[in-house]
This record gives sequence, C-alpha cells and structure tokens, in this order.
Amino acid sequence: MLVAACILVAVVACAVTALALRRAAVRQASAVVDDARAEVAAQRRSAELQAAADRRAAETAARAETLELRAEVDAEADAAAEQLARATARIAGREAELRGQLAELERRADELDDTQRDQQSKRDRASGLERDVERRLAEARAALEDRAGVTAEALREQLVAGWIEEARAEAAALVRNADQSAADPAHDREARRAMEIAAGRYQNHFLTERNISNIRIEPAVAEVLVADDGSVHHAIEQVANVQLLLAEDHGAVRLDGLDGVGREVARRALAKLAKKPQAAAEARNQPQEFATKIRTQLEQEIRTLGKKAFQVLEVPRAHPEIVELVGALNYRTSYTQNQWLHAVEASFLAGMMAAELGLDEKLARRATLMHDIGKALTHKIEGSHAVIGADIARRLGEPELVANAIGAHHADEPPNSVYAYLVAAADAMSGARPGARREATEGFSTKVEDLERIGRSYRGVLDAHAVHGGRELRVYVRERDVDDVRVVELSSEIAERVSEELTFPGQIKVTVIRAYEAIATAS
Repeated sequence: MLVAACILVAVVACAVTALALRRAAVRQASAVVDDARAEVAAQRRSAELQAAADRRAAETAARAETLELRAEVDAEADAAAEQLARATARIAGREAELRGQLAELERRADELDDTQRDQQSKRDRASGLERDVERRLAEARAALEDRAGVTAEALREQLVAGWIEEARAEAAALVRNADQSAADPAHDREARRAMEIAAGRYQNHFLTERNISNIRIEPAVAEVLVADDGSVHHAIEQVANVQLLLAEDHGAVRLDGLDGVGREVARRALAKLAKKPQAAAEARNQPQEFATKIRTQLEQEIRTLGKKAFQVLEVPRAHPEIVELVGALNYRTSYTQNQWLHAVEASFLAGMMAAELGLDEKLARRATLMHDIGKALTHKIEGSHAVIGADIARRLGEPELVANAIGAHHADEPPNSVYAYLVAAADAMSGARPGARREATEGFSTKVEDLERIGRSYRGVLDAHAVHGGRELRVYVRERDVDDVRVVELSSEIAERVSEELTFPGQIKVTVIRAYEAIATAS
C-alpha cells in the first residue's frame, strides 16, 4: 500500500512537474510570439513610413517634371505663336500685293478688250476696203480683157509658153556651145593636165592578185574531205556557197563559183586543214560549226576592210551594208586587179582631180569608192554592176549625186553632174595604169571582133559595134526589114548566142536600135 501510495505520489508529482513545464513552455512560446508580432508590427510601420516617404518623393519629382514640361510647352507655344504671327503678317502682305496685281490685271484686261474692239473695227473696215478693191480690180480686169480681146488666163498661158520656148532655146544654145567647146583643144589640154597631175601625185604599189581556182592539197586533207561520206566537204560547200570539185587523184581541188567571199571561205578552210592537224578532228566532229566559224571570222575582216577604206580616204562612213560591200571587194578581181585596192586608188585619183578643178574632193572620193559595190553582188543579182550599185546607194540613203555617179560610170544611166565624169575617168585611169590588169591585147581585140561578128550575122542588121570596152554591143537594124516585135526577139537571140559562144567576166549588154530616118533636100 505504501509502495502504491509512493508510486501515486510520484506520478502526481511527475504530472505536476510536466504541467508546470508545459505552462512554462507556453509562456515562453507566447513571449516569442509576442516579440515576433511586435517586430512585424515595427517593420510594417517602418515600411509604411518608407512608402509614404517614397510616395511623397515621387509626387515631388512628378510635380517638378510637370512644371518643367509645362515650361517647355509654354516656350514652344510662345515660339509657335510668334511664327504664326510672322506668317500671318507675310500672308497679309502677300494678299495686299495680290490684290494690287489683280487690280493691275483687270486694268490691263480692260485695255486689251478696248484694243481688240479697236482692232476688230479696223479689220472690219479693212475687209470692206479689200472687198471694194477686189470688186474694182475685177471691173478693171474685165474692162482690160474687153479692150484687149483676150482673157487673163489665155494671156498667162501665152506668156508661159513663150517663157518655155525661150528656156528651150537658151538650153539648146548652151548644148550647142558645149558641143562646140567640147572639141576645143584647150579643154582637152586642161582635162589631160588634171589627169596627169593626179596620176603623178598618187604613188602606191599594189601586188597583182590572181583569182585562184585550183588549189593543191595534201593526202591528209583529201582524206578529211572524203571521210564520213564527205560531211566536211558538203559543209564547206554549203557555208561557202561554192562547189569543191576534187580531182580524180585527190591531189587538187577546183573552186567552182562566182562568189569571191565564198571562194575565200573555202580556201581558208582547206588551208586550215592543211596547217593545223587538230583542225581535222574538229572538222570531222562538227563540220558545220567548223565552216561557219571560218565564214564568221572572214565577215568580221570584211567589215574591218570596209571601215578602213572610209578611214583611209577620210570620208564619212556610209550605211553598214555599203561598208560591208566595200570590204567584200577585196575578194573580187577584174582581170586580176583587186577591186578593193582599185576602188581606193581610183578614189584618191578622183579626189585629186576634183581638188584641181575646185570641186568637192570628199564627195568625189565617196562616189568613186562606192562605184563598184555592185560587183560584190553580181553573183546574186542579174544586171550591170553599175545599176546594181546605184540602186543600193539610193535605197540606203546616199545623195543622188553619189548614186548617179555610180550608175553612170559605165553609161548605164545619163550623168547629172560633173562627179559622174570624174568617177568614170578615175575608174579608167586605175584600170589602165601599167600592170593594173592582165588581159592580152589580142584577147581583147578578138572579143570585140567576135561580138561584132555575132551582131552582124543576123538578117536585117545594118551594122554592129562593141562599145564601153566590150561591155555593150549595139546593133543597128534596117527599119524596113525588122519590126518592133522582131527587135525584142533579136536582142534576146544575140544575147543568148554571146553567152554560149564567148567567155567573159560580168555581163555584156545587147542593144538593138531601130530608127526611122526621113531625109529631104531643099533647093
């Protein structure tokens, strides 16, 4: 019992102790909580005070910034107001000035209206006077016609007819004087002197070039031409527009064609195959491109030669087509004479004769340089090269003096200026100089004799003459034996026979002349 009581006392004591400890802990915890609350309250008050201070500082700064902005805005407003005031003043001044100008314009408009009314009144009076004058002139003309017995129109026609007859008489007198003075030895001496001076002043050396038709080739070149079914051979023919006739032994090629540029393309193609072994492989792989490349390069050289001719002669350059035709003359020969060199040489001679006679030296050079451009197209166009060249010159805008000089230098059209005669003279001088051309005198005489023989061999022909250096055959027929229809047939027959029997460069013109002559004798 005692132990139990002790244990109970001990338990009670432990409980009391625990309760006391708990109360102490609660008091301590309460004290800590109170301290924490007090600290939080203090921090809150401090934060509120700091926020209030910051708010007051921000409000103060905002007020200061607002005051500054207001001051700036007030300054800008004052400046804008001042500018507006100045602008208003300028506008007011301008409006006043415009009002003054408007008043001046209104005054001038009133004056102009008064002037126009005055002028209209004067015009009306003048019109009335003109009508009165016309009426009086008509009355006077009618009175004169009545007294003269002829109308004004008839009199005008009579006067015009008289003037025409007078002009014709003066022209006939001038022609007679020219014909009479043409035989004057003094004119012959003057012409010979001018030609001798030009020939003496001009000195140059030209190598005589022959028209090569047969070209010797190596076996390697012949092998390339016949390989692949002749693809290279056909390509060169197509691009050059000439035929390449290979000899039976494959040792030579004959160039058959009238196109000098095309012949040069073929010659260069064969030369390139002979000199450059790698060209054979290129030609066999791409034959068309191989030949086209050679022709393109030659065409560039032709344009360069054309420009060089105009540059050497110091004349303005012509249309590009004419420049190319002049350059192409380098690959055209006439009796072995290079026609580009002939054109330049003749141009210098014509220019010197023109200068000696007091004429336009540059115009003479220009016309002479182009006088043979038709020869570059005679393989394409039928007809005389002079006529072809004149047509081209007119079509491409050359002056009529130049075109006529081109067309008249072989008498294909009548000359209309002295420059046509200069071109013809320079052409003859260049072609006739020693060593210029290689045609045997016997051959020329034979050609002339054959032409006249063919012309005289037809019935009804009175006579036949080869003129213009064998370029034209004139056949005179009897009017009683040959009618107009037969004249046309006869010219065609003679031309066809000449083409069949004779070999000649260029063309030969056949002219059949049938004229009626009535002769009477007065005694």
